[in-house]
Amino acid sequence: MIFERKVSLSRFICALNSARKLTRIFKFGGASIKDAAGIRNVYQIIKNQGGENNLVLVVSALGKSTNALEKLLNLAYKKADFQADFQAFEQTHIDIAKDLFGEDETVQNALKRYFLRLYFQLVKCHTLQIDMAYDQVVSFGEYLSSFLVFQFLRKRDLAISYQNARFLIKTDLTWREGNVHLDETEKYIRKELEPILKTQLVLTQGFIGGTKNGYITTLGREGSDYTAAILGFCLEAESVTIWKDVPGVLNADPKWIQGAELISELSYQDSAELTYYGATVIHPKTIRPLAQKEIPLFVKSFIEPEKDGTRIGFDGKKWMKPAFIRKENQTLLSFTSKDYSFMEEKNITEVLHLVSKLNLKTHMLQVSATSISVVTELSDERLELLISHSRNHYLVLYNQDLTLVTIKNYDSYAIDFIVGNKPVILEQRSRHTSQFLIRNN
Repeated sequence: MIFERKVSLSRFICALNSARKLTRIFKFGGASIKDAAGIRNVYQIIKNQGGENNLVLVVSALGKSTNALEKLLNLAYKKADFQADFQAFEQTHIDIAKDLFGEDETVQNALKRYFLRLYFQLVKCHTLQIDMAYDQVVSFGEYLSSFLVFQFLRKRDLAISYQNARFLIKTDLTWREGNVHLDETEKYIRKELEPILKTQLVLTQGFIGGTKNGYITTLGREGSDYTAAILGFCLEAESVTIWKDVPGVLNADPKWIQGAELISELSYQDSAELTYYGATVIHPKTIRPLAQKEIPLFVKSFIEPEKDGTRIGFDGKKWMKPAFIRKENQTLLSFTSKDYSFMEEKNITEVLHLVSKLNLKTHMLQVSATSISVVTELSDERLELLISHSRNHYLVLYNQDLTLVTIKNYDSYAIDFIVGNKPVILEQRSRHTSQFLIRNN
């Protein structure tokens, strides 16, 4: 991915105009607001580093809420009993609300209305196509969390405006990963938010968008980072800050590799490559809109908010040491022509079109004389669909429960350290990047 470096005239004029304070975007992920203590900490960060206006807050669902909602949807869609899981999910939010607000009836009653609406969506979800149902159900995670955070900040006498991302972020009808209509979104956000930001903070949901017909869409798993980047782009923000439970961008997941190093500075190019290969600290779509307007991205720790974290920009230093990325639950699909003909460009196009049609991501692709191998992440239902759609032309073989390891800036020591004697079933190397698909058992 190569970004053209463009200087925005409007941004240059704004920089000269000292009377105008540029907007900043703060995004708080699920780990930062997983409980009442986390929400209180968000308030402290805003008071100490945010200011009283020209600040947009983007919040994700409470920690693990998205996983819980996905489980509820899967049960409800199969018409299985989801009552116990629903009650546990509801109780989690009620307990946090009681910790924050005591027995405030206004908050409790509002929460009850949210959960009645969620229950109704679950009961009727099987009448919708599964991906459409996903967006209508799973989006409740962000609505619930943003309600709690907004109420807490408001009761701390912050001048704050609640804005529904469903009406801010304009998308098409691609369920689970809506394509953003950026021009339309920018016009609307500037018109609606700029006057408010002169005197108030703005709070909205990450991950959520909406169509012109009012349907809720989502922007892809962990898409709240992308929401923050869109808002930064549209408002020509001074900066975007993502608050995480790690010190910044590390060269590996610290839960996987002890002693992972903090990367204090990164270029847009390097960070885009890391996210493309699966580094989860930033959503893959986050970098491009920020790079287009040269908006710096900061990744900081909500545990130690005073520390610098990682700065990402055009002038970021190039990271030369190895960086390690791991993606679990991968499936290797091998497409072989039934008439044993050679794989040509039209075959590659057919296979990739099928993968795209099922809204799957290609994490690795390899072509041999008689087969095309694709590494992706998919459910059993989508696997069945893929085999069904391709059975007329291809024999499809697959291996599941695999791990894809990517090493950027690899050397022989890094490969030995990560791969060792593990069973590798597919491997690729370029000048700076190596990938290994490893069998877990």
